[in-house]
Amino acid sequence: MNKSLIRKYNVAGPRYTSYPTVPYWDGEEGFDISDWKSSVTKTFEATNAEEGISLYIHLPFCERLCHFCGCNKKITRQHSVEEPYVSRVLKEWDLYCEFLPQKPRLKEMHLGGGTPTFLSAENLHILISGILSKCDPVDSPEFSFEAHPNSTTYDKMLALYKLGFKRLSLGVQDFDIEVQRVINRYQSFEEVKKVSDEAREIGYTSINYDLIFGLPKQTQESIEYTIKKTIELKPDRIAYYSYAHVPWLSRAQRLYSDEDLPSNEFKRSLYELGKELLEKEGYLEIGMDHFALPEEDLSLAMKNKLMHRNFMGYTTVHTELMIGLGVSSIGDSWGAFGQNVKALKEYERIIDRGELPLFRGHFLNEEDLVLRRHILNLMCHFKTSWTEEENNTIDFQEICSRLVEMEEDGLCTIEPNGLTVTEKGQGFVRNICMAFDLRMYRKAPSTELFSQTI
Repeated sequence: MNKSLIRKYNVAGPRYTSYPTVPYWDGEEGFDISDWKSSVTKTFEATNAEEGISLYIHLPFCERLCHFCGCNKKITRQHSVEEPYVSRVLKEWDLYCEFLPQKPRLKEMHLGGGTPTFLSAENLHILISGILSKCDPVDSPEFSFEAHPNSTTYDKMLALYKLGFKRLSLGVQDFDIEVQRVINRYQSFEEVKKVSDEAREIGYTSINYDLIFGLPKQTQESIEYTIKKTIELKPDRIAYYSYAHVPWLSRAQRLYSDEDLPSNEFKRSLYELGKELLEKEGYLEIGMDHFALPEEDLSLAMKNKLMHRNFMGYTTVHTELMIGLGVSSIGDSWGAFGQNVKALKEYERIIDRGELPLFRGHFLNEEDLVLRRHILNLMCHFKTSWTEEENNTIDFQEICSRLVEMEEDGLCTIEPNGLTVTEKGQGFVRNICMAFDLRMYRKAPSTELFSQTI
């Protein structure tokens, strides 16, 4: 990738797992939970019979602090926290099921964290069987979970597999011992191999590895080592994420200095090196920062223009309703977003009062819905087009005027009623989406909110 383009376009910008992005949502005063319930019910009635719903469950506990992580988590070695938390998540699910007009058809479920495999096999069974007891069955559900190799046992994987889970995502990040030391995230190649082999033995059909480029102390040699060790184990998918340096949000990221981080140009070269090695082994680049084997479902979804993106990342399943359970989790009714409180004790108090624990969200207007569609198209398919009717709602000419320089740099092609991201421009897709982010243009952030785009 051209170094001058990296210097030019490496600015702070959203990752666009939603539009509008979280900083532009309404706060507590502007968010009405009764309106959220109405929005959830409306979308449920319109879509449950045909496409079902998605469910995201946030399990925040980790036994040790990973210094690179910006997620909402609770560091503890006290496993006595498991049962009270599971019981409250199930109570929150009950609160939703009480106002839904019929049993939900659960098409997609993802366990995120934190470390979902912090929980025992028994408590994972209690949690998931409790969720499923209030659902109608669907054909071929997509159930997945995130896992730390050091806490992912055969018994835990078997318990989840028997409940319908066929996908897991292992947080590998980097195999280099010096990088692991700085980020305080240790797992050996042998531990990752053991979990991968056991998962395949049990019957899991898709294994993903999360890798990160741009971490402190990474070098070309360490990235090459990590990618080659990954290729040895042949995961079906690889999420090769850009490290998001947000020390104003994550205090742990202040434990190493900026001097330990690669320069912008060198960081991007690490991605290009990883991409080259993966593509040489047959992996296809999917959307932004993802790779998959050609026969994997995500590759087929991209090829057939069926790939979708939500708060769980890229997925083969598109449901308009996603309910979030647990601290900090986010729900999406397509017409609205709602986020739960982030503090564990506050979450517990609200659930114990028999109330939904939401503290903020956003109700999308007509303009939001149109822009959301185009940003999703660009993030998933690198292409979008608009209708004359949409032209009456949004000034696409103004949007395109912000993209002229990017077109001159060969990053996109502006068409009479559409836009295509070039192969050269795919690494800058977040920048291209920013041209469509009218809320951000109307109110530029006065403080640091987002990580760098490249």
